[in-house]
Amino acid sequence: MRKKTGNTSPPFWKEGPVISPSHWQSGHPWSLLKGTRGAREATVLTLQGSEHRYPDTMTWSLNHQGLILCFCTLLLLPSTCLAYVATRDNCCILDERFGSYCPTTCGVADFLSTYQTDVDNDLRTLEDILSRIENKTSEAKELIKSIQVNYNPNEPPKPNRIVSATKDSKKMMEEILKYEALIGTHESNIRFLQEIYNSNNQKINNLKLKVAQLEAKCQEPCKDTVQIHDTTGKDCQDIANKGAKESGLYFIKPLKAKQQFLVYCEIDGSGNGWTVLQKRLDGSLDFKKNWIQYKEGFGHLSPTGTTEFWLGNEKIHLISTQSAIPYALRIQLEDWNGRTSTADYAMFRVGPEADKYRLTYAYFIGGDAGDAFDGYDFGDDPSDKFFTSHNGMQFSTWDNDNDKYEGNCAEQDGSGWWMNKCHAGHLNGVYYQGGSYSKTSTPNGYDNGIIWATWQSRWYSMKKTTMKIIPFNRLSIGEGQQHHLGGAKQAGDI
Repeated sequence: MRKKTGNTSPPFWKEGPVISPSHWQSGHPWSLLKGTRGAREATVLTLQGSEHRYPDTMTWSLNHQGLILCFCTLLLLPSTCLAYVATRDNCCILDERFGSYCPTTCGVADFLSTYQTDVDNDLRTLEDILSRIENKTSEAKELIKSIQVNYNPNEPPKPNRIVSATKDSKKMMEEILKYEALIGTHESNIRFLQEIYNSNNQKINNLKLKVAQLEAKCQEPCKDTVQIHDTTGKDCQDIANKGAKESGLYFIKPLKAKQQFLVYCEIDGSGNGWTVLQKRLDGSLDFKKNWIQYKEGFGHLSPTGTTEFWLGNEKIHLISTQSAIPYALRIQLEDWNGRTSTADYAMFRVGPEADKYRLTYAYFIGGDAGDAFDGYDFGDDPSDKFFTSHNGMQFSTWDNDNDKYEGNCAEQDGSGWWMNKCHAGHLNGVYYQGGSYSKTSTPNGYDNGIIWATWQSRWYSMKKTTMKIIPFNRLSIGEGQQHHLGGAKQAGDI
């Protein structure tokens, strides 16, 4: 048993052990206590772990010598030798950490002084834990409130709600990933467009610089280098009759025309004024055009007559039908060997658009090129000549089919022309370099070149062609006798 120095007497006492003589002789520490237990009194002697209780009547029966020795011993023993066993009944604070002592206030103070730091740390730890618990509690309360707001007790239970929510979550993630990929693609496109924008912006700046340079050079009004003659008339012969002697560009206004338009006039030394309707020279112009383009005309007119063009069906109609004097049509051809030939037709005219610009003429005047407009007999069928003639045929284009063929001749041949079923003469066909071509070189296996079957084979394409008209009375005497050269073309060989 541990001992305490100083005044170790407990503040109060309940009961203690009764002293026995044997304990005295052994020299064990002891204490003599007297207390009250019910209505009886007893003398109690406490001696290390053993106690003996006797009634007061028995205590006084001890011999006087023993009693004196007891008191003497009690007086001689120091207070630290007084010992007791601490129990819940006789100790104000019972804690096993204090051992067998029941500490005084000073002892408790010493204990707290020793362990105060640890206790403070423990208290702070507990405060942190309590604070976190309080935060979690607040979050739980908010979650409960949210659940209470969204919860509808009247709503019937939804089976597989978790599975459905999981699927929705996965779908949402897939959409997010898809949108992220889309954003990445858009960013790439934006960068590409930005590069294009920067490039175009640079080009615009360069063009602005060139414009500024040209404006600096063009302080004076620019002059048109293309010469257009001042003389005008209803056709080129009318212009020649007015004294014009130079071929070139002139404005004419046929009698029924609403406004004048530009034409190329070919004026010879005899005073003949030819109005040129068509020119093929080098294949620089594609003649695969639609109905409106053939109606209005396409290509370019040049003052030297060295460009390809089609004057336009409406203009040809206005010129060829404007007076009682009929027009003669001359067709000039040149092959790839430099040989030339002509074919003249009397009383040539082209009808109005309402009649699909129908071609008519009275007869073939003459010319070494032969009368391909009358058809050609290719030897494949007796009907060749009839179904390849052009007199009386309406004009056809790929988008306005007016031919006699079950298909579309203009679409197959890539041009516009007065098609029958289909042709023996075709001056708006495909331009083939070198002249010769074959079925295998054409898209559909048809003879679609610039052909004049009464002069060259249908598989030979001309190098140059010209179509021009002049009033019939201007043709030189003896310049043409009616010839019947060549034959017809078969319908199946279109």
